[in-house]
Amino acid sequence: MKARVTVTLKPGVLDPQGRAIHHALDGLGFAGVAGVRQGKLIELDLADGTTEADVAAMCQALLANPVIETYRIELA
Repeated sequence: MKARVTVTLKPGVLDPQGRAIHHALDGLGFAGVAGVRQGKLIELDLADGTTEADVAAMCQALLANPVIETYRIELA
């Protein structure tokens, strides 16, 4: 079983990497981009029987910082 965890900064948290990407895109002529938020994608190979609640516990303990980040879990 596989899971994808997408971790992003909560709204209102400064995103310096997103700002750098936005600035670079603007410099390359992509003026139509109004804003950029950068995140991370974590792919997990899981043992059969691992639940979404188990993955959420992993996120709370290690994969995401719940103070400043949100996460979305997709099981495949």
